Amino acid sequence: MSTYNFGNTGGPADFGDYGHIDMRNGTPDLETLMVLAGRLTDALRAEYPGIVGYGEIIQGALQQSADDGLPPNRGRIRIALENIAIAAGAGTGSLNFTRQLTHAFDL
Repeated sequence: MSTYNFGNTGGPADFGDYGHIDMRNGTPDLETLMVLAGRLTDALRAEYPGIVGYGEIIQGALQQSADDGLPPNRGRIRIALENIAIAAGAGTGSLNFTRQLTHAFDL
């Protein structure tokens, strides 16, 4: 077995840096989460246009948090992420970004 360190993993084969966020230093700031949610919505538009609304729900919850200064609505975000995870196929960018956001919110 090799001990070679591949660094950040992501994507279908879990190799390479596909927008992976390193969570070892705590939860990312709101701006980073908003960028990640935008990438998720873009991936949904390309891969699953029928469920883009869930990505937009996540973006809306994060934008509302930025506007009012309160924490994001984790319940709305969790439900949207769960629905995306049910519909998105393995190895897709949509599922990868969903996994990263789920990890970021510790859901």
